[in-house]
Amino acid sequence: MSTVSKAHDTTKPPEPVSFGEASRYWLKLGFISFGGPTGQISMMHQELVERRRWISEHRFLHALNYCMVLPGPEAQQLATYIGWLMHGTWGGIVAGALFVLPSLFVLIALTWVYLVFGNIPAVAGILYGFKPAVTAIVVFAAYRIGSRALKNAALWAVAAAAFVAFFAFNVPFPYIVLGAGIIGYIGGRIMPDKFRTGGHHGDGNKSYGSALIDDHTPPPEHARFKWTRVITYSMIALAIWTGVEGTLFALYGWQGTLTQMGWFFTKAALLTFGGAYAVLPYVYQGGVEQYQWLTGPQMIDGLALGETTPGPLIMVVAFVGFIGSWSKEVFGPDMLATAGIAGASVATYFTFLPSFLFILLGAPAVEATRGDIKFTSPLTGITAAVVGVILNLAVFFAYHVLWPQGIILPLSVQTLFGGFEWFSALIGVLAFIALWRFKIGIIPVILACGAAGLAFTLIKPLTGV
Repeated sequence: MSTVSKAHDTTKPPEPVSFGEASRYWLKLGFISFGGPTGQISMMHQELVERRRWISEHRFLHALNYCMVLPGPEAQQLATYIGWLMHGTWGGIVAGALFVLPSLFVLIALTWVYLVFGNIPAVAGILYGFKPAVTAIVVFAAYRIGSRALKNAALWAVAAAAFVAFFAFNVPFPYIVLGAGIIGYIGGRIMPDKFRTGGHHGDGNKSYGSALIDDHTPPPEHARFKWTRVITYSMIALAIWTGVEGTLFALYGWQGTLTQMGWFFTKAALLTFGGAYAVLPYVYQGGVEQYQWLTGPQMIDGLALGETTPGPLIMVVAFVGFIGSWSKEVFGPDMLATAGIAGASVATYFTFLPSFLFILLGAPAVEATRGDIKFTSPLTGITAAVVGVILNLAVFFAYHVLWPQGIILPLSVQTLFGGFEWFSALIGVLAFIALWRFKIGIIPVILACGAAGLAFTLIKPLTGV
């Protein structure tokens, strides 16, 4: 009785939260965190700020703004940040890991089903509907990010230049990020009003009562910046990274598939400014074109599976790693599933390791520089370029979905529309309208498109369409 009344007394902070109670919540979140970063952040806000009052609105948004500046999945980093703020280093590690692990297990299972049963008509029909839905989702992501990021002609020009560089000249994604950051830095000095970030979120004026970590709660000792801690954690992280990558090198050589995955996904983790949709073009370039771990259509299928599972969307790297190790038969033709699990685990490990380091090292230091134009203008330039790169990804997906057999040159009306997938185009347009106009969630849109694709593939043989 007294516990209930205390829970509803918003004038007093809630009782201290044990490490075990917090861990149980992070595990639960890992299983229910559907809806992409926006949905995941909303879930955490509703539960941690509004209901449980573990952290105040202002402190929550302050942490989120920091995570938005970092490369990597902001929702997972936010969970790591809050876990770290509440229970120190192990609190952050457990929160971030439990946010990811359930989706890894689910995606491993779904990828195995995809490879073993993907040619069954019912499964193929569902995937047929998924593909245009994914294209619509990527187009909508470009629209959503662009509407927030491209506030003036200078940023529109950066986005257009990034699109042309990627689409027409096949410039590698890291160079685009570097170039956009340099443009942003110079632009911040020459035209600071054009490259000043408006911020992703508000100032946190709402209050849901006294919180365990309130607006004016002093930071705990482990949240204070210390150079000794920076050096120690950096050395530990380097040793962990070197130990795993060195083991893969010793076992399989530098050109081994798993070794190359470790190196590639480490680079990907350091370039994911702008969220998962921003790094997908880089993962595509490496996974499809450079290493040929999987095909373009498989990449689209992987994104569809990633959208329908809990956890960060960047978990699509587990799909890439699974298929890559399976297709390269890293353990031989009789151990394909084991190879796939190893590839998915390696891809996930190296993608998320830097995210933990960014939180454990950078939170105290970076928060002090937030709002300084010298630090935010390069990010503004990178974010603008990301819009152009995501749009390029949408064009790539649309081409493979609408012309699965390719376009035969020279162009004519017959070659342009002869192999055109009209039903896929219809599904894609309707999916975009559902996302944009009616604000329907990603999961219902994907499931509806999968059902439409299944129905179409079952009816098509009967109608002769």
